Amino acid sequence: MQFGDLVMCVALMAVIVALINAPLATVFVAALDLEWGRLVSSTLSFLLSALVGGYIFGGKIRASGGMAAITKVTVLAGVLMMFHAMFLPTLTDWAPAIKEEYQAANPSRTLSAYEWFIVEDMAMSRVVCLNVGIVLVLVFIGLHVGSKFRKPSPK
Repeated sequence: MQFGDLVMCVALMAVIVALINAPLATVFVAALDLEWGRLVSSTLSFLLSALVGGYIFGGKIRASGGMAAITKVTVLAGVLMMFHAMFLPTLTDWAPAIKEEYQAANPSRTLSAYEWFIVEDMAMSRVVCLNVGIVLVLVFIGLHVGSKFRKPSPK
């Protein structure tokens, strides 16, 4: 699998996630709640997008060694998720939410500005690690299963 194919596979998966995550989130948030609905919709979006990507690029995945190609696409998808997760603090209520969570767990503790920076940095590290880890697992599984659905073309 050439680098261009890797990029196209990850781009295809990103577009699929962008198109199906919002409708799935609407359904699951209404059925569950904000936190679980978002988690379930995101998980399904990543898994379904990887299944489709694996199916579409199944021939190229098989032709270039199978697991090696799947691993390369998975790592590139993880890098994309890492950049996505790193921009979450730009959302309006990131810092107040982190402070609220910390103060609820440590009501008697008062922190300096630098200590708040460390708390927010730790929260960012936790979010990046969790999101990238989930994407790595789901994309690897989805690509592997999706590529198995695609039958080899007759020669």
